[in-house]
Amino acid sequence: MNAEIAPPLHEFAQRLSATRRGARLARRLSTQQLDAWGIPYGSQTSLTVSSVVAELAANAATHGRVPGRDFRLRLILHAHAVRIEVTDTRTEERPPAPGQLTPPSADAETGRGLLLVQALTLAWGVDERPVGKTVWAECALQ
Repeated sequence: MNAEIAPPLHEFAQRLSATRRGARLARRLSTQQLDAWGIPYGSQTSLTVSSVVAELAANAATHGRVPGRDFRLRLILHAHAVRIEVTDTRTEERPPAPGQLTPPSADAETGRGLLLVQALTLAWGVDERPVGKTVWAECALQ
């Protein structure tokens, strides 16, 4: 989705602590914000965005955590999609790019989150930053 072609209808951004509690709060804030924008709790779009935010925020709190630094959640509502952006400050660790995901072994306890994001979204990716990265995903309005 190109923001120059489809200007956002609404935007929301919040810094959160890079902890499990911050990740849970990101999920709750996302559903609350969507509801305020007219996308009701429990709708397919709300459930999808909530799941994607939960995964990306958990990754930021787990893999992207730098002690003493927060992560940022940003939601952008466009006419046909919601863009989710989660920015962390860890530079050393990068997730695999779209199309480079490999499923974990059947007995692995982790490693399925970005596969879930890929399955639920129209597109997702990683934008490099001078410090850290932004993992983004776009969910269709349903």
